[in-house]
Amino acid sequence: MLLTTTENIPGKSYEIIGLVKGSMIQSKNIGRDIGQGLKSIVGGELATYTEMMNESRAVATKRMVEDAERLNADAVVVVRYGTSAIAAGAAEVFAYGTAVRFI
Repeated sequence: MLLTTTENIPGKSYEIIGLVKGSMIQSKNIGRDIGQGLKSIVGGELATYTEMMNESRAVATKRMVEDAERLNADAVVVVRYGTSAIAAGAAEVFAYGTAVRFI
């Protein structure tokens, strides 16, 4: 499955199938939270949170691709990511784009 942030795919013509999306809601781990809270006092990257968000993006992307595969898409164009706070200590990462089929 080809994923691209651009609208055009050089050398390919396609028809639009529709919107596809995937998301993951991740909550903070209390053990991680304590360690990262201490890290924020001295400054620097919160590596555990970076890893958590990377994992969440990967799951959201996988779910978006599965959504596109259900539509028999060949690619997803104009892929975007977003995040939002769901509740105290929980965030959603979502991926979305336009599923297309090559013609």
